[in-house]
Amino acid sequence: MNRFRILSVVAVSTVVSVLLTACGKDKRSTGWEYAPNMYEHIAYDPYQPNPNFKNGTTAQVPPAGTIPVGFVRFDYPNTKDGYEKASVEVVNKYITDKKTLADGKVLFEHFCSPCHGIQGQGDGLVVQHGYPAPPSYSKGTSSRGGAMKDLTDGKIYHTITYGLNAMGSYASQLDPDERWKVILYVHQLQKL
Repeated sequence: MNRFRILSVVAVSTVVSVLLTACGKDKRSTGWEYAPNMYEHIAYDPYQPNPNFKNGTTAQVPPAGTIPVGFVRFDYPNTKDGYEKASVEVVNKYITDKKTLADGKVLFEHFCSPCHGIQGQGDGLVVQHGYPAPPSYSKGTSSRGGAMKDLTDGKIYHTITYGLNAMGSYASQLDPDERWKVILYVHQLQKL
């Protein structure tokens, strides 16, 4: 019986001390720290003064010639010559399969069909509201010459990247992989 009382006193003392130490100024805090570096910010914020650099700022310009991870350079200028060079040299890295065509179709319907129409015939909703119609992918003629059905991967990629005539650039809306998927789907529309 004596052991039982000692264990009871120890258990009650432990519970009382845990409850007392858990109570503090911050009512939301349990008093336990699991991963302090998750909420005690030790890194500098981008625009915070930083004594580690000569100019005193944390956000530094990257060194010349560096490229962000995952960035794909498109070294063709926004000129007629750049367009023609891209036509010959730029080739789609994706193969035509059900998954990439389905992805391309979704992207086309979201970003391209408002002007080009669901079937790529240049009859989208924007055209129905009085804006100039883009040429049909299967029957139209490109403003840079040649039939739209003969556009190559490079020409379409160049146009998506830089825009053409009333079409603005979609480089900020479609990353390079998404552009390639749209191109695969456009090639399907060219056959209609």
